[in-house]
Parts: sequence; structure tokens; C-alpha cells
Amino acid sequence: MDIKPTIYEGITKARAFFSSMRWKNVSSFLFFLLLAFIFWLMLFFERSVEGTYRIPLKYTNVPDNVVFDNDPPNHLDVRISDRGREIFLYDLFSRDSLEINVGENQKNRNNNLQGSSLQQLIQSSFSQSSKILGYYPMNISTSTSKLESKKLRVAFDGAITTYRTNLVADSATFLPETVMAYGAKKQLSELTEAVTEYVVFDNLKATSQLPIKIKAVQGVKFVPDKVDIYIAIEEFTEKSFEIPIKAKNMPQGLDVKFFPSQVSVSFSVTIEGYKKISADDFSIVLDYNKFKGNGNGRVDLGLTHSPSTVRNLRLSPASVEFLFETN
Repeated sequence: MDIKPTIYEGITKARAFFSSMRWKNVSSFLFFLLLAFIFWLMLFFERSVEGTYRIPLKYTNVPDNVVFDNDPPNHLDVRISDRGREIFLYDLFSRDSLEINVGENQKNRNNNLQGSSLQQLIQSSFSQSSKILGYYPMNISTSTSKLESKKLRVAFDGAITTYRTNLVADSATFLPETVMAYGAKKQLSELTEAVTEYVVFDNLKATSQLPIKIKAVQGVKFVPDKVDIYIAIEEFTEKSFEIPIKAKNMPQGLDVKFFPSQVSVSFSVTIEGYKKISADDFSIVLDYNKFKGNGNGRVDLGLTHSPSTVRNLRLSPASVEFLFETN
């Protein structure tokens, strides 16, 4: 009789038995662990638990022409006690900002929130079952001082670049064009304009209206402190003309020759304005009294007239030689 298959079958059955017992033990352990956690959670939800929370502060109804005498706090740190389930919910969700109505407080002559009035305000951020154990700061001062005012034009500080053949069609404008500045008389006397924060608007492809902040000045409040910048963008193309060089105020009996006698003026113009521009819109007229003393026989060129709608004007060459001749 061959006993090898019998031994093999016995070993296999033993392994299966112990394996099933092991998984049964693991399953039982996990079940009791889950049951213990549920009981612990039930006890936690019912017993008194403490927690500490940071509540953001939001100041509303602040008159434009006043400034806080002291910078008010941005948040309150509050310690409370409550049932576990309430603490669990507080930990689960973030706290909403606590609103402090400055205008209403000043109307009621209550410029220093403390004691019961502050505690009632804090309590409104929690459930009635929550007990406030402590909070910091202990008082919030909302006292203000009236400021002088001055209207200032908005000025742009930054750079604007456009996409390929696009160019800025006109200077940037602001909506609104002016803001009110509030501060001490001496501080306001030093301000001539409200400058924006430095911003780079890069690779603009179309006319854009974008928000931009007014650069902060210590001790000065701007209203509004943010404006919209309007940037008109148009598609441009290149064009050029040959423009003759002329002279004025020449003495009688004296003539001047320029070498070359005309130069190329290149520029960018909108697609719409391309056909409206002609060579007659440009001129180069040199004043004899300004170049007659040039010992090197050369004079720098500049356009006397050109359309306001063109951009990136370029002259080639930028200077020419000249020779006086008698008639």
C-alpha cells in the first residue's frame, strides 16, 4: 500500500483547517475592535470635551473717512467645552467669520468690545450648549479718527506686452479714473497720484478690462482700493514710405543738398487705418539755424509731422550728410 498520497491529503486538510481558524480569529478580532470603537465613540459624543478654535474677524460698515486708532485683531482664539458630538462637528467644519459692525458700535458709543458684550458676540458663533472657557484678546477696540480727504488720479505702474502683431492702440485708462485718499493732511500733501501695484500684463491678444490694486501707502486709505484697467488692443501691420528731406529758414542765395535726399520711414498701423495713411501725412523739415554749424557735415533726422495713429516709427538712415551751395 502506497501511503504517500494519504500523507499528502492529510497535510493539505490540516493546512486548510488551521487557515480557516486563523481567518475566523482575525474576523472576530476586527469585529470586536469595531464594536469597541463604536462604544468609545458613543461615550465620547456624550461626555464633556474641550476644544480651542480660531475665529476670523470681519469689520463691516466702516466709514470711508476714518481710520482705526489701533490695528484691530484679525481673529479670536476661543476655548470652549461641550458634548463630544458638538466638538466633533466644530472640528469637522471651518468657522465662519465673526462680523463686527463698526458703524453700529460707534452709533451706540461702544468703541471697545469686552466683557459680556464680547462674550455674547462670541457665543453667537457656537451652539447654546457650548460653554466659553476663555478667549484672547480680551477686548477689541474699534475707535477711529476722522481723516482729511483728497481726490487723486490713478497712474499705472507696470508693463504691457502684446501677442505678435497686436499692439496697444491707446494709453491705458482706468475705471474709475480717480480715487479718494484719506489720511493726515501732511501725508496727503505729498501725494500727487494714486499709483497701482506693479503688474506685468503679458502677451495680451485682445482688448482687456482687468482688476488692479492701488499700491498701499502707510497711514493712507484709498477708496476704492482696487480699480479696473482698460487696455485697448488692436492688430497692427507694417508699412513704409520714402519721405523727402526739406529745409527751412535758408538765407537768400544759399541752397542745401542732402545725401540721400529722402529717407525711409517705417511704422506700425492698424489694419483699419492701413489704407488711410499716405506719404503726405509725414514730413521732415530741418531748420537751417540748427544744423548750419555742424562741422562734420551731418545732421540727425526727426519727423516734423506724423499721424497720431501710427506706432513704432523708424527712420532709415537716422542721419544724412549735407552740402551748402550758392545759387
